[in-house]
Amino acid sequence: MSVVSVNSNNFSLEVLQSDKPVLVDFFATWCGPCKMLSPIVDELAGEHPEIKVCKLDVDQSQDLAQQFQVMSIPTLIVFKNGQAVNKVIGLQTKAVLEQLIK
Repeated sequence: MSVVSVNSNNFSLEVLQSDKPVLVDFFATWCGPCKMLSPIVDELAGEHPEIKVCKLDVDQSQDLAQQFQVMSIPTLIVFKNGQAVNKVIGLQTKAVLEQLIK
């Protein structure tokens, strides 16, 4: 499955109303660790069809970053049934992310 770009307009539909667990990567285009994490997130999307993977540019959707208390990037949050259930901050290994989505 491919990565879905989300923003303030489609976040509710794509993330909160999803029938699958959703991993959201809160990032910024200028963030070095975010760029390093991006291929790992892309790999997860391809290898785990049981989850939806989304990316959200915090500069484009500051309201959502604030709503979910994203103070540092990258931040990854797992949503299940419209609720944030897991959160990690900073560059993570693929193994850590796979544990996060279980």
